[in-house]
Amino acid sequence: MTNHIRISRTSSAAKLAAVLAALIVVILIAAPYWAGRADMRLMGEIFLYLALASLWNLLAGYAGLVSVGQQAYVGFGGYMLFALTIFAGLPPVVAIALAGVLGALISIPVAALIFRLRGAYFAIGTWVMAEVFRLSFAQVSALGGGSGTSLPTDIVRSMADGRSEREALAYWLALGAALVVVTAVYLLLRSRKGLALTAIRDNELASASLGIDIWRTKFFVYVVTSGLTAVIGALIFLQKLRISPDAAFSVNDWTAFVIFIVVIGGIGTIEGPIIGTLIFFLLRETLADLGTIYLMVLGLVAIVVMLKAPQGVWGFISQRFNLQLFPLGYRVERPKDS
Repeated sequence: MTNHIRISRTSSAAKLAAVLAALIVVILIAAPYWAGRADMRLMGEIFLYLALASLWNLLAGYAGLVSVGQQAYVGFGGYMLFALTIFAGLPPVVAIALAGVLGALISIPVAALIFRLRGAYFAIGTWVMAEVFRLSFAQVSALGGGSGTSLPTDIVRSMADGRSEREALAYWLALGAALVVVTAVYLLLRSRKGLALTAIRDNELASASLGIDIWRTKFFVYVVTSGLTAVIGALIFLQKLRISPDAAFSVNDWTAFVIFIVVIGGIGTIEGPIIGTLIFFLLRETLADLGTIYLMVLGLVAIVVMLKAPQGVWGFISQRFNLQLFPLGYRVERPKDS
């Protein structure tokens, strides 16, 4: 008998997960034909939160940029959707894509400013920038000022002929955004930049000594996540059909809940935001009628998870059962030959 070493990036669990994920995606794509309107709205919201959580996880869990101001780009994307459709006459789908480009562009000077800060000062700086965005858009009277505005009926009707078709389109856009974000994060982390990010996360000083340009790598991640977050923001307010500064730049809705999702799911893993999103919405739908007690329960769950499983639910499962559904690193296997 001889032993042969085989190096692989996949595993049987990952292959099985890929097959199940493909089946689930097919079922979800067909949801407009079997799900009700309320169910589709809920699933669309789940997809958008999953995308936001995956992007924040990439930013904080891999690049080490703990931002509490990503609502700046959610609100910016939402307002760009309204501005581009109302004033520029662009179709909503085109406006959504352009909102992402503009979000990435506006993040460049923002990054040049806040990247001068470190640690807690960086986090506070991102929140301050989000407040600057909120106060700035509150002064734009053409978009409703502080009270906000609604998307005109003719723009809404231009998306599709009937209400059910419009809701199906909004649902498919949300599903597509979640799939694109998760896939993009996965492919990025498997690339050379992903290897650099992992090295920076593990030891920033050692990464710099090996020639990794830490500032440029973090800058790239920040700009990419900002642009994609703006796209998600546009999709969020396409579903809501109304926008206001307080709703668009809500730290509670677009950052606090997202951080909760990533922390309980498992920061620094692709699977974590998926697990965390499912847990968050399960708790929300179960406890929403309890009022403020619902928020207290969320806080209690977060505390328990951080004490009992500091690496999150998926981190605990992964360590206990040696599972990795999105294989990023190489695995060494020693199959036995008879």
